[in-house]
Amino acid sequence: MEVLVFRTDIKTRKRMDQFAWVFNQHPYIINWNVDLQDIDKVLRVEASNSLSEDDVIDMVQTFGFSCEALTD
Repeated sequence: MEVLVFRTDIKTRKRMDQFAWVFNQHPYIINWNVDLQDIDKVLRVEASNSLSEDDVIDMVQTFGFSCEALTD
C-alpha cells in the first residue's frame, strides 16, 4: 500500500461528490479524502501499488478539477 498526495482545486463537499462514486468503487483505492480546510485542498489516496499518480490525476481531471502530485 502507498499514500499518494495531490494539490487540487476541489472546494466543497458537493464538488467532491461528483467523483466520489468512482473513487469509492475503484478496486485499487483503499481509502481517500480531501482536506477542504487546507489551502491546497489536499487529496490523499491510500492505494495498492497498482495505482499510479498519473491514474489518479487522470480520474480527477476527467471531472474538470485540477490535480497535481505533491512530492517530497
